[in-house]
Amino acid sequence: MAQTNSSPTAGQEPLRLDAAVIGAGVAGLYQLHQLRQQGFAVRAFDTASNVGGTWYWNRYPGAKFDSESYIYQYLFDEKLYKDWSWSERFPGQPEIERWMNYIADRLDLRKDIQFSTTIASAHYQEATGRWTLTTSTGQVIDTQFVISCCGMLSAPLERVFPGQETFKGRIFHTSRWPKEEIDFTGKRVGVVGTGATGIQVIQTIASKVGHLKVFVRTPQYITPMANPHYGEAEQAAYKQRFEELRQNLPNTFSGFEYDFENGPWAELSPERRLEILEANWKFGSLKLWLATCPELFTDPEVSEEISEFVRKKMRERLKDPALCDLLIPTDYGYGTHRVPLESGYLEVYHRPNVEAVSVKKNPIAEVVPQGIKLADCTIHEVDVLILATGFDAGSGALSRIDVRGRGGRSLAEEWRRDIRTALGLMVHGYPNLFTTAAPLAPSAALCNMTTCLQQQTEWITSCLVNMRSKGAKLMEASKEVQDDWVLHHDEIANATLVTKTDSWYMGSNVDGKPRRLLSYIGGVGQYKQKCDALTSQGYPGFSMQ
Repeated sequence: MAQTNSSPTAGQEPLRLDAAVIGAGVAGLYQLHQLRQQGFAVRAFDTASNVGGTWYWNRYPGAKFDSESYIYQYLFDEKLYKDWSWSERFPGQPEIERWMNYIADRLDLRKDIQFSTTIASAHYQEATGRWTLTTSTGQVIDTQFVISCCGMLSAPLERVFPGQETFKGRIFHTSRWPKEEIDFTGKRVGVVGTGATGIQVIQTIASKVGHLKVFVRTPQYITPMANPHYGEAEQAAYKQRFEELRQNLPNTFSGFEYDFENGPWAELSPERRLEILEANWKFGSLKLWLATCPELFTDPEVSEEISEFVRKKMRERLKDPALCDLLIPTDYGYGTHRVPLESGYLEVYHRPNVEAVSVKKNPIAEVVPQGIKLADCTIHEVDVLILATGFDAGSGALSRIDVRGRGGRSLAEEWRRDIRTALGLMVHGYPNLFTTAAPLAPSAALCNMTTCLQQQTEWITSCLVNMRSKGAKLMEASKEVQDDWVLHHDEIANATLVTKTDSWYMGSNVDGKPRRLLSYIGGVGQYKQKCDALTSQGYPGFSMQ
């Protein structure tokens, strides 16, 4: 059961802390646990009424892991890991939310979490070297450190079309789905968005609705999900791998259990290449994307070869040439967008109650009382409208808080001009503000999230302990270390095909957002090495005083 700690009212004495953690999801829970273990006066704050972060908010039909359950876990405590058993390889949101509650209860975290609390502003006080946080209800928190665990996909793009408020039916954004069950029986339902979330929704509700219209702008490559049930034998088998996973995951390219192991693609025979592709496709996970070969991300010819392999697989299932033209990408390469896993998604379009509506050349103009109006004035009438329209990723969550650093500088304004960080862990000009799942780190997009969030929160904890041991009160990233990191990040990113594609990875889904790959693509293992080197060398480029 959720324990909702009520917010003190405005006018009371400020709550004084060593550290304030914003967010009670995967990163926030572990960050709170670590700092509490180290004796810091710490509290976490979350807008939600319970723990879970993304797994609290994203309860739309079909929401589930696309990381294997046994790697999407905390690996700092073997007993904590082994005392929870997953029912399948890729479980759904209700089971994941139960796991998050298991973590909170097992570690007794709730007493230091303030739920139903939105941090509205965070202002650095130069006179004291501390931060003043203010909630939406006027509560004031006085803290030495602020640690953002807001999440990389937690700022939904909800107001995307003019006229949404005029719609006579029910309208939902997938990341703000209500807790009660929605009855789609006999309803005319429209879905906008065919990314990973949209695909999960579409394949789940198609058989339950009266009629489904899917508005397709950007088709997606897909990979089938193999999702076996886990009985006692399967659970015992993955639990026996705890130490292997603990050692391996932080050092792979993606934070998943698999890595590039096939050697240079150019040295493989056509027969061997096909064998690898078929095996990775059949494996039924993100392995085809994240472990076939690194050249997929950099070499146009390799990208085209693998993309055509996937297109062929999709054509075999779709059969209808018109559907193939609409649903199979041809203008970007496999893996330069986020790759969705699916379960019967393509076959949904063969159903008599499902209609795919192309909006690439005839875009959605507005929402009208009856439904969706396109640029050519066609109106598609629906009773329910589902917006799987994505997020202001990476930078959005923290930008929606009024964060002000030295001299009153605004983080939101800076990031509207140019998104820059020092390793995605700090931002120059904002002393004692630490970030997880922020831009220019693998955790901004390209990582098994628990792997990267554990690594980042452990680095932050070590840093705070180190500061305390030295009697230091302030830590700040220099402009030089931030500039060096941005240069390094961009050099690697710009050598890939990902930056040649418009996607939310590049911020292309948000009008006016600076164009930069949000996630560090040099690899999770390489990123960890660089962070570890900073620690062992005494944080060069970061001032402590």
